[in-house]
This record gives sequence, C-alpha cells and structure tokens, in this order.
Amino acid sequence: MRYCRARLITCSVLQCALLVLAASAAAQKVKVEFDKSLDFGRFRTFTWAPRGAVSRPLLADAIAGAIEEELTARGLQQVSEHPDLYVEMYGSMDSDMAVSYSDLYSGYGGIPPFDQSFMVWGAVPGSTTTVVVHKGQLVVDLIDASQKKLAWRGVARDNLSDNRMKLVTQINTAVEKMFKKYPVPRSGR
Repeated sequence: MRYCRARLITCSVLQCALLVLAASAAAQKVKVEFDKSLDFGRFRTFTWAPRGAVSRPLLADAIAGAIEEELTARGLQQVSEHPDLYVEMYGSMDSDMAVSYSDLYSGYGGIPPFDQSFMVWGAVPGSTTTVVVHKGQLVVDLIDASQKKLAWRGVARDNLSDNRMKLVTQINTAVEKMFKKYPVPRSGR
C-alpha cells in the first residue's frame, strides 16, 4: 500500500513538473525573420562578432554554446577569420536596454533590423543603428559577411526564472525554437 501511494505521489510530482516545463516552453514567444532571397546552404562558416563586457558571462557562454550547437548541427563550422556569417547576440534579464550596431560590417551605419518597429533610431550615413532589447528578450543575429547585411534574426521573449537551472533550460529551449525556423535543417534529421 505504501509503495503504491509513494509511486502515485512521485508520478503526480513528475507530471506537475512536466506540465510546468511545457507551460514555460509554450509561454516563450519566438519570432524569426530572414532574407528569403538568400541561399542559406551557401553559408559554411561563422564567427562571433566582437563582444563587449557582459554582466553575466557564464549565462552569455551558455547562450553562445547553444547557438554554436545549432549552427554546427546545420553544417556550419566556426572559424577565426573570413567567415560567411557573423553571429551577434543580445539579451536582457533585468531591464530594457538599447543596443547600437557598430560600423564593423558596413561603413554606412550598421545593420538595420528587418522589422522597423524594433528600431529606435534609423541608420543614417556616419551613424549607428540602435534597437531596444526588452527585459526577458534574447536576440540572435546572423550577418552575411559578404553582403554586410542582416541575413537572419531570431527573437525570443520569456518571463525568466531566477533559478539557474531553469534559466539554462529556458535559454536552450528558446535557441532551439529559433533555429527550427532556420532555412537549413539539422544534419541527420
């Protein structure tokens, strides 16, 4: 009798945990936009754009690792020079923030977003493009190095957990959802 009761309680707790995880995954809002005129199959290599200081370096590393895993699963290889794609990521856990694109990729003012409502200021010759990243939002940009323009953007938004393990799960789920909408599928699937 005790075994059955303990097993029932264990199953109930497990089911509740799965429902919470499923509800949290469903609560994530993911939006992906990309240049449909590009042949994404031609991209073979990527590198990270220079990244400044971040307030949570271990979290940034976890995000970068999830992104690298998705890109390599699609046949891209990370290189240190002359990539086909530059990878940029922005995120905010605590408050809204403005992010400015530098002139690293183009001399005429940065990388404008696909969705102009995402933009705060426009790109003007000799300036940079600034966008707002909202609390609980992760933005991943893939920039076509040869054309010096945004090729793909994934945006995920969620109410973030204070629990480190749950937060990592949220990040992995968000990145996985984003890249399900990448034009090249994972290899071997």
